[in-house]
Amino acid sequence: MSTQCLAKMFSTDIGIDLGTANCLVYVRDMGIVLAEPSVVAIKESTRQVLNVGSEAKSMLGKCPCNIRAIRPMKDGVIADFEITEEMLRYFIQKAIRTVPWRKRLLHPRVLVAVPSGITEVEERAVIDAGIQAGARKVYLIEEPVAAAIGAGIDISKPDGHMVVDIGGGTSDIAVISLSGVVESASIKVAGDQFNEAIVKYMRRKHNVLVGERTAELMKMQIGCVFPKEQETSIEIKGRCLVTGLPKVINVSSTEMLEAFEEPVERILEAIHGVLERTPPELVADISNNGIVMTGGGSLVDGFDKLIEARTGIHTVVAEGAISCVAEGTGKSLDSLNAMTDGTVNLSRRKQMS
Repeated sequence: MSTQCLAKMFSTDIGIDLGTANCLVYVRDMGIVLAEPSVVAIKESTRQVLNVGSEAKSMLGKCPCNIRAIRPMKDGVIADFEITEEMLRYFIQKAIRTVPWRKRLLHPRVLVAVPSGITEVEERAVIDAGIQAGARKVYLIEEPVAAAIGAGIDISKPDGHMVVDIGGGTSDIAVISLSGVVESASIKVAGDQFNEAIVKYMRRKHNVLVGERTAELMKMQIGCVFPKEQETSIEIKGRCLVTGLPKVINVSSTEMLEAFEEPVERILEAIHGVLERTPPELVADISNNGIVMTGGGSLVDGFDKLIEARTGIHTVVAEGAISCVAEGTGKSLDSLNAMTDGTVNLSRRKQMS
């Protein structure tokens, strides 16, 4: 029996969307088995990990002085190597517990989705963290390629498709044809920057300080980047910067348009820049096929309408936009056996081990 057959019998393959805000884990033949926030709670003095994922996120902004809830991923890349390693180990082990016992005998192979603008040093950090966390081998795939596959686009054809993946830390814009990225841009403006924009707006306009979780809630409930037919509003609580006391204030969706203006413009500029650099034949394809949006940031109300209005190209938000990268990474696991001698035959065409 070949080594490959033995490995298939006694181990499994895992796809990971290692996001700044959330981590989704896909196990071969099982689908997405885990979706948790990329947050870790640690003890300050010893850096001992206390909680990971949802439990750690519930502690954000509410910890005593000796405990800190942190996001070890920043702008789509590893900001704290040791804590990312611990977080990955936790997620991999939790995912492995869902497979039959005989498939746990060997360490899994892991395919990780990374931003298209990642540097070689940042690549190496992801690979090392994966190996240290218990992976047998670590492969990489670019997020927009994984998002396109997850959205159901056949990327193998000589046909141009544009994917706009707006995550928590980065927005990745890519034109894909013949299974590769023809032109792309990766900017560090995404969901987290929308939250920061809300915090700044509330401070500037209302003299009220709100926390990250409140800003996230506002973004999800009344956030919009294109005028709504019917205005919505939400009552939020924060700390008045004048009196220092709690204050309740009513905020409308129209105010969110103003708050989001700067980050949204930067994303639109990046889309425009990619289109300008794309060969004309592929631009014609994109005009026919439209633009596909994925990632949690694409769910901000009216984003597809705004891009369509500014580019003149039909734009849609993919079904299951949040899980597209994880789904695409999972579907790409079937290609792992074709990756020989350190070659990833997907987008980056590179594998380090």
